[in-house]
Amino acid sequence: MTTNETLHMGLTVSGKPMSTPLQDVRTVSRQLVGHFVDNVFPCATLPGDVISGDVTTVTGICLQLAVSMLDGKDIPAKTDRLADAAAGWAREGVPIDTILHAIHEGFKIGLDLVVSNATATDYDNLVGGAKLVVTMLDTMSATVARAYLREYKAVVSEHHTAVHTLTSALLGGHPTSTMARECGITIAETYSVLALAIPAHADEAHPMLDGRVVARRKLRRLQAELAIRCGDTALSLLSVDGGTLLIPTGTLADAELDELVTRLSSAARVPITAAVVTATADQVPTAADQAHELLDMVQRLAAVPGLYRFTEMALEYQLTRPGPGRETLGALLDPVDPHPELLETLQVHIGNNLNRQRTARRLHIHTNTVDYRLRRIGALTGFDPTANSGLWYLRSALIARTFRRHPRTADTPTQSSAPVHQPD
Repeated sequence: MTTNETLHMGLTVSGKPMSTPLQDVRTVSRQLVGHFVDNVFPCATLPGDVISGDVTTVTGICLQLAVSMLDGKDIPAKTDRLADAAAGWAREGVPIDTILHAIHEGFKIGLDLVVSNATATDYDNLVGGAKLVVTMLDTMSATVARAYLREYKAVVSEHHTAVHTLTSALLGGHPTSTMARECGITIAETYSVLALAIPAHADEAHPMLDGRVVARRKLRRLQAELAIRCGDTALSLLSVDGGTLLIPTGTLADAELDELVTRLSSAARVPITAAVVTATADQVPTAADQAHELLDMVQRLAAVPGLYRFTEMALEYQLTRPGPGRETLGALLDPVDPHPELLETLQVHIGNNLNRQRTARRLHIHTNTVDYRLRRIGALTGFDPTANSGLWYLRSALIARTFRRHPRTADTPTQSSAPVHQPD
């Protein structure tokens, strides 16, 4: 008789069906569930009704499935119940590794029961039984994993939609208390409202790669890091180019936001620039507009990547507001426009904190040439860049003319922007 024929007729141990020790499904189920509670973390933390109900029922179903397979019968249509249970556990947040570990623990105990009375003459049947164990494990593990992941994806999608909806409502200034209850998300009293600019990763322009895929992977890495740092408390509307984050002030203090931006930059593998404004929940729409205005200004001024606050950029912000003051300041440098080398020297010199040697090295010229160009700027504009009063006006003019002369979108900084350094 072939092995397949033996398996079809059912396996025996010591002259009895191999399934005999498992046929008292109720008793064996209680034994297995007791073992799970004592040894499989976090089964002991599950509510009692879940253990006595769902877990015990599913354990019984798995035993019945095992008995049927050991007896050579067709697999009964019980895997649907196992799949339903796995889906429920995914929604309840039971880790999938705990579920799979419990299945394997159950198989170890069941196998001990089956082979406890085996003798040397049962060798062939035990080999066949081992093959069936592998098949049963494959069937149950695959059923659980497939159902669990399908439901988990649905849960994640629902949460993502809820977060998106609630964030949009907060940013739009719409009433959100009912929506928050429906979404299961608590609205914080105050938020750190961050406007983010996420530059393109170098590989997005690689001719051998799909730039859209690279950009999406960049965003997924950033979102994963955000979840690690803030859990599910952060609300976000993000694209591959940037967006808005709402982080409860109780989750991260203001001083911790700089580290967050650094971590997000590291995860995305691009230098992120961000601006932050703190606001109560009902002030979020205004705060978001202010944060994005500040971010736009910071980018126009070619600031180094990092996190910026209004308290650090108040002067620059005020100088860039529309009005006759901005126009007048911006016009101070008009006489220098025909001499781009002079304008570049002024920008680099201010950016280097007026260090002549660093400016000369950066421009690949002699320090005497730097001095000559600064004198020429003073002669053309009437403001001496080596004097404090003249320097103040010239730096302010650089900032103002960035907006006066170069209107643009926030993601394309101009080459002639005024130098700005991130505050320490």
